[in-house]
Amino acid sequence: MKKIIPCLDIRGEKVVKGVKFEDVKDVGDPVSFAKNYIEQGADELVLYDISASIEKRTVPFELVKKIAELTKLSSIPFCVAGGISSAEDFQNALNAGADKVSINSPAVKNPALIKEVSEKFGRECVVVGIDAKRVETGRYTVTTGGGKIDAELDLIEWVKQVQTLGAGEICLNSIDADGVKDGYDIEMLNAVCEVATVPVIASGGCGKLEHFSEVFKKTKASAALAASVFHFRELTIGEIKEYLKEND
Repeated sequence: MKKIIPCLDIRGEKVVKGVKFEDVKDVGDPVSFAKNYIEQGADELVLYDISASIEKRTVPFELVKKIAELTKLSSIPFCVAGGISSAEDFQNALNAGADKVSINSPAVKNPALIKEVSEKFGRECVVVGIDAKRVETGRYTVTTGGGKIDAELDLIEWVKQVQTLGAGEICLNSIDADGVKDGYDIEMLNAVCEVATVPVIASGGCGKLEHFSEVFKKTKASAALAASVFHFRELTIGEIKEYLKEND
């Protein structure tokens, strides 16, 4: 089953949204948003603290606990991301109620962290988030710091490496498409899905119903993650699922 995943990008415990990680604006309370998305039928929920790594702190665990109480009641997986840079941080996120933890910039800085947490907590709860952008046709680079720093890592080589180290899932976010609402980066997704041996979540760029259908028909992505179309009430999860059923 293809999954629809709302992502709560937060900063300072407020849901925020920007375009390509710029012009970030507060849009509301994460607990209220989470409750709403669960009621709409979300298949999974992601809480991502976009400034945690830059500010050298972790995602707020008290907030994780509040949202985890809601996801546990509805039995949907809850993934937490932002500033998780050690096995201890990973443990704290799980203790706060997360089912999965996503590591992004800290994994680039210390790839051994992927192996450590995978062996300690199980591959199934290790998600590696990747923010990537196009360098030239067919070639992509991995970025950190909210897409601002070129990690000088080839995307495809990094995907192969994180899988070998123990990633159980990859969340691929296209910096070029992020918040633009012109559709998911199909070309980049296909390049990654071709070498991926674990599920790939598509992130960045959806703006209308057709984009969800397109990503599942044209790529092997197992899930589509979105934020602004839900935050600004442009689409509901129910509408998307109905549309996918009709256009299967």
